[in-house]
Amino acid sequence: MNDHNLSRRTLLKGTLGMGALLAGAKVVGAGSLLAAAGKGSAPDAKGLPTTLLGSTGAVIPRVACGLGSRFCTIPKDEDAHALLHHALDNGLYYWDTACNYDNQKLGITSEGRIGEVLRTRRREVFISTKVASRKPDEAMREIERSLKRLQTDHLDMLKIHSIESAADVAKLSEKGNLINLVHRLKAEGVTRFVGFSGHASADAMKAMADRGDFDSMLIALNHYNKVSNPQLRESVAIPAAKARGMGVMVMKVVRPRETTKGLDPRDLIRFALTLPGADGAVLGMESRAVMDANLELLRSFKPLDAERMQQLAQQLTPFCEHPDLPWMRSGYRDGSWV
Repeated sequence: MNDHNLSRRTLLKGTLGMGALLAGAKVVGAGSLLAAAGKGSAPDAKGLPTTLLGSTGAVIPRVACGLGSRFCTIPKDEDAHALLHHALDNGLYYWDTACNYDNQKLGITSEGRIGEVLRTRRREVFISTKVASRKPDEAMREIERSLKRLQTDHLDMLKIHSIESAADVAKLSEKGNLINLVHRLKAEGVTRFVGFSGHASADAMKAMADRGDFDSMLIALNHYNKVSNPQLRESVAIPAAKARGMGVMVMKVVRPRETTKGLDPRDLIRFALTLPGADGAVLGMESRAVMDANLELLRSFKPLDAERMQQLAQQLTPFCEHPDLPWMRSGYRDGSWV
């Protein structure tokens, strides 16, 4: 696999086996909307507010299910599966996961849990996962494993996980490296769209956006240290992505509640959804109560006015200057929390 010239047919044989492919599954072309070919239902927002994800043509709810650390703390698989079915039954069909979202103590992988639901409801879901390794051969194995766990032969979005620095971007951009790999998988139909995520350097995220060959960016908000690490993600990285027609999803939306008293998580979500350029927010969900609260907020959502946005920005200042949060530290990357 050194030349990474792996055809889609070879990939599928090596990951799922032809006998294990979903019955009637068919790759959706990148230029189409969300409806899948063949029998079965297309994703349905059930009346939730939706938006276009940049220039992809994909229609998504403005809130996506973040299926990472919180989701992986649910002790029982059956409860996790029930939560995913509840999400679909109520219109939350954009699911965000990654190859390394797991709970080692409980022996849980996010993708494995998701796959048990995708097995019967694949056409109802916009599934986004991430590849972490910077070594192309290893990255290919991660993608193969993701497809096997998810019990599908294609992704809706494949993101490069956690862009960290200018050096990281340079390495990814080398001929034959990870950027070439994910674009080839898009051309082969293994994924409809490609993107990247990041928690660190605004300039690195801007450099990835400025390439002009990605469909979406997932970027962290409200967690950067303005004193020792002044990163202007909202004013630098997001506008660069929007200028290229990219979809922009934001994350780490409710983190400030952990260290700053008096912040209502509902206000933090409204703040994120009101930010210019944000198509939607990825919210971690670990219970039906949390999911139902997010559904209620989304159904009644109205953008905040400029005065309220400024008030919340001022309330966030203690959080943004907090020195001891792990996601503010150099080298932080999501995944394998326990």
